[in-house]
Amino acid sequence: MKSPLPRPRFFPSVTTTVAALLVLSVVAGCTPTPKPPNDSEPAAGAVQIAAVGDMNGPKTSKRSSPSGRNGAAITQLVQDDEIDAFLGLGDFQYDTAYCADYVKYWTKLWGGTMPKLYWVSAPNHDWEPDRNEDLDNFMNGQCPGSTAKAAINDQRGFIGNGKPYSKDFGNWHFAFLSSAHWRYDPQAAQASTKWLDKDLAAAQAAGKHLAVVYHEPYFTSNTDSHERAADHKPWIDVMWKHRVRLTLSASQHNYERSCPISNTDKCVKDGMTAFQVSTGGIGLRSFTSKPSYIKKRFSDTHGFLRMTLHDDGSFDWKFVPTSGTSTDAGTRSAPR
Repeated sequence: MKSPLPRPRFFPSVTTTVAALLVLSVVAGCTPTPKPPNDSEPAAGAVQIAAVGDMNGPKTSKRSSPSGRNGAAITQLVQDDEIDAFLGLGDFQYDTAYCADYVKYWTKLWGGTMPKLYWVSAPNHDWEPDRNEDLDNFMNGQCPGSTAKAAINDQRGFIGNGKPYSKDFGNWHFAFLSSAHWRYDPQAAQASTKWLDKDLAAAQAAGKHLAVVYHEPYFTSNTDSHERAADHKPWIDVMWKHRVRLTLSASQHNYERSCPISNTDKCVKDGMTAFQVSTGGIGLRSFTSKPSYIKKRFSDTHGFLRMTLHDDGSFDWKFVPTSGTSTDAGTRSAPR
């Protein structure tokens, strides 16, 4: 791992890199061979992550597409060892994905991210019980034609769709939850709420700074297709109880960042900063409401979020545009 730059962190433009990758990919005609991951924790200090959801459209395989540009840019970060983790925020492959779709389409554009990939399953496109249930097999290298494993699967083995898990990165503790339970199995959703409470309590007692990853956002603007995931409120209450520092979600097909917010939608100093990053490559959606707690948003640019998480609980962020020009950047100071 390269030594982190002094804070504040400034991320370079990826336009030149993406263009070069597109040319090289066409020449090579294949996805770069992933490097084998390992389960060693990053050293205490700054942790580098990239995150995005809602990635690849139906039968999309063009490297010049928004999805292809994002996949190429994040793959380059993985190959250059510039990030500790790529957080896949759900909806990897549209519309209804099975093994063949992940292998034929997603792998072609995003397969190079697997050595650093930590994932959550979203309802419908990723996973619906008794219909499309192949995401967990794909992430564990069990789909015909693809043996590559996501980083977390290489470390932990098979992780079933919907099973919660957590992972420490330096002095930060991340919990990963599947929003699908609230739609398909409320009893399992309640069980995951209890799991989250215990998991965050233990991490908090160990002095970790807390973050939670889940697909369907609670702190968000409406679109013509989705409103806030109100049924996720029990998770939000637990996050507030343990003073989670940040959350990462997707689903809306646009980008949003909230103020540090409480479980009652109030902007407060010790609240959680909610990022909603669903700009991976799917067609973008306009907003139809404007909550006061949303401090930055746009729906005209594809790209991904980069973050530097510091040992003291402060963090820097920058949205990296790959198709379009909108962006967002800033720093949240350490808790007092």
